[in-house]
Amino acid sequence: MAVAQSIASGTAGQSWRERFGSLVPILVLAPSLLASFIYVFVFAAWTFYISLSNSALLPSYGFVGLDNYFSLWANRRWSVAYTNLFLFSGFYVLGSMAVGLILAVLIDQRVRAESFWRTIFLYPLAVSFIVTGTVWSWLYNPASGIQFLVRNLGWSNFSFALASDRQYAIYAIIITGIWQSSGFAMALFLAGLRSVDGDIVKAAQIDGASPFRIYRKVILPVIAPIFLAVAVVQIQFAIKTFDLVAALTRGGPGISTTFPAIYVYDLMFQRGQIGEGAAAAIMMLVALAVVLVPYSLFVVWRRRREGRNG
Repeated sequence: MAVAQSIASGTAGQSWRERFGSLVPILVLAPSLLASFIYVFVFAAWTFYISLSNSALLPSYGFVGLDNYFSLWANRRWSVAYTNLFLFSGFYVLGSMAVGLILAVLIDQRVRAESFWRTIFLYPLAVSFIVTGTVWSWLYNPASGIQFLVRNLGWSNFSFALASDRQYAIYAIIITGIWQSSGFAMALFLAGLRSVDGDIVKAAQIDGASPFRIYRKVILPVIAPIFLAVAVVQIQFAIKTFDLVAALTRGGPGISTTFPAIYVYDLMFQRGQIGEGAAAAIMMLVALAVVLVPYSLFVVWRRRREGRNG
């Protein structure tokens, strides 16, 4: 009782400047929080409602239930797009993480001109996906790219036309995406490697462990949370992939490299099928939620466990 009275008296004794100062952070954050709430939750709810309507060229509010979803999944192009999403996500995430980890380990050896190499490997991240897709489309072009160059050097049977082959065009996008994002993974892995306690590494060296065994048994387990963080961020990039595909293959040849984002754009802005396009956008949101919700729950659980353990 005495403690409560002292707190109340202390609050009452605060000057108006102190009370205003305590409200400043709330006043500063309130507009951005409100905008984020509207942008994420209100627009998502509106999109979901539109996906249940008979909207065509313009939004309409005639309720049709799940008809748009049934029509969406009955379309072969959407099935191809969703399959490509999972195929691209798997190879893209694992490939960029593997390349990024190798680069981080190499740079961690205190090589000469380290800052130069870090800049070189991080440079693709500073380039937009549109620019990346355009440049790589030139490289994949049989008439002016790598195939044209190698054949002019004398290898007349050399073939490198990934982007124009229905069977392998998706791998052209995967390779380009890995080139673009491996520098991001490298930066996070390198920061994790540099944060490892040096005494642990020295103890392992004294015990006679080889460098490979030190990384596999000591260092990599310590930075394991970074692997999860990198994977989650890369999966978000993969799910929202649009501009890279639009610049590199435009969803072709045929529908072989159609992605959900490409299909949503086509439905809404090319065909005027807003209802079905909204249903496709909701399915993309579901795919994103499958990644983000478990990760958020894991982060909360880990923080609570660390708090209980002191």
